[in-house]
Amino acid sequence: MKARLIAVGEHPPGWVAEGCAEYRKRLSHWLPLDLVEIEPGVRGKGRDTARAMGDEGARVLAALPKNAWVVALDGRGRMHSSEQLAERVEHWRGQGRDLAFLVGGPEGHAPEVLARADERWSLGPLTLPHMLVRLVLAEQLYRACALLANHPYHRG
Repeated sequence: MKARLIAVGEHPPGWVAEGCAEYRKRLSHWLPLDLVEIEPGVRGKGRDTARAMGDEGARVLAALPKNAWVVALDGRGRMHSSEQLAERVEHWRGQGRDLAFLVGGPEGHAPEVLARADERWSLGPLTLPHMLVRLVLAEQLYRACALLANHPYHRG
C-alpha cells in the first residue's frame, strides 16, 4: 500500500519541506508517502473564488491514483486520537488499496472533491495553515504506523 498527499499550494517554507521530508523518509518502509503539489487557483480583487476552487478541485481530482481510498482533510470531518488513527491505518491496509490524502486551498475543498472523498478527517477544531497541515499529517501517519509496529516513538 502506498499513500499520496495531494496538497493545494506550492513552494512550502523550508522548515515545512524539511519536516515533511523527514517523516516521509521515516514512513518509507511502512507507508510510502508521495507529495503532489497542486497549483492554486487564481485569487484576488475581481476574481471569482468559486472558479479558483473549481480549478483547484479539477487538478486535485486529476492527481488521484486510480482506485485509491480518498481521505479529505476537512474541519467538518471526523477527529481521531493517535490510537484511533492507527486503527484506521490498519483498516486501510486490510482494504489493499492505495490512499490519497487531500489538503485543499484557502477556502477548503471544491464540492466535487468532497463528493469524491471516501471519508473526511479533521485534525481538530483549530484552524491550521495548510502548509502546516502537510507536516502534521505526515507526522501523524508516522505515529500511527509506529504504534502498529510497536515502535517506541509513541509513548502516549
